[in-house]
Amino acid sequence: MDTIRQTATETLINELQSFGARLIDPKAGHESRRGGAGPSDHKALTIDGMTVMVPVHTAPAFESPYVVEKPDDAGRSRISRDGTVLGEVSFPLRPRFYERSTADGVPYSQIAVLHGRDVLATTVLQTCIRYQSRTKTCQFCAIGQSLAAGRTIAHKTPQQLAEVAKAAVELDGVKHMVMTTGTPKGDDRGAAVLADSARAIKAAVDLPIQGQCEPPEDDIWFQRMKDAGIDTLGMHLEVVTPEVRARIMPGKAQVPVEKYMRSFEAAVNVFGRGQVSTYILAGLGDTAEAILDICAKLVSLGVYPFVVPFVPISGTPLESHPSPSPDFMHSILEPLSRMLVEGGLKSVDIKAGCGKCGACSALSTYERRLTA
Repeated sequence: MDTIRQTATETLINELQSFGARLIDPKAGHESRRGGAGPSDHKALTIDGMTVMVPVHTAPAFESPYVVEKPDDAGRSRISRDGTVLGEVSFPLRPRFYERSTADGVPYSQIAVLHGRDVLATTVLQTCIRYQSRTKTCQFCAIGQSLAAGRTIAHKTPQQLAEVAKAAVELDGVKHMVMTTGTPKGDDRGAAVLADSARAIKAAVDLPIQGQCEPPEDDIWFQRMKDAGIDTLGMHLEVVTPEVRARIMPGKAQVPVEKYMRSFEAAVNVFGRGQVSTYILAGLGDTAEAILDICAKLVSLGVYPFVVPFVPISGTPLESHPSPSPDFMHSILEPLSRMLVEGGLKSVDIKAGCGKCGACSALSTYERRLTA
């Protein structure tokens, strides 16, 4: 792929994730959801071989200059900007495992869902100690909405997760799995329930797993999670400047950035360089300089900083907050990709998880140009 085309792809993905897209057929691809946990208000689109999560139910999307035509039976479509056709895109089709239910009657899609093109994702505990009060909750979070709407269940058992994971691999060729969790009471911060779940899944199917939780108090949990079958670990900063953290996520901000950095170092000693990651939401008040500064520290520790544009979710306090501009994202992702490649941390080398999938950011597209 030539550099001009690659650069155009980076720009297109950045703009789509900032502006969203209008769909001629709102039912195109498999179903998306308004509000709730995970990449909500999005549809997965494959562009130039990259599967990208594109906002379609947000306010900016309704006025986006990008329009996606109704796809054919194979999911193929065309995308245009201001009436000019830019090229072909495709929608991943509805996964076959969605047609099934567990032995106790719970639809598989309420246990885990398809993210991107080949990633199985679940929130093991759909409740969180941070979500109980508006004075503590992360202002961007909608973990409780999915539960309230009846789209999921509060606690997925290890047996249910193992059953669905096995089916997703066999029926739809899923390549890796993301398990996140609301933060429960207790010093393990969710590590225990992730370990129990991973143990059952690995007994049923050979599937790389990323676990995601807040930093546990005791570093011993990193080895316990790895021994249980978790291949990579995500501990998500989301916001990096202390004053912005206190405003956007007042409960979670009680765990200081310094604690995260100590935990990152301990986790890398267990999982290895590049197999520990963090999610950073650009556009919530952190400057590009602040994000790049902490990214440099993370890369030096061996942590992969997955920087994504903030996309507002319906029904949250930040539902009207604007997404960052494509230029702002470029000012971060271009130098960050160089930092990652020079530091030997590449998305293609991650065994499982959000960084490997890459659908919520153009970051891996920038990396791909540098390593082509």
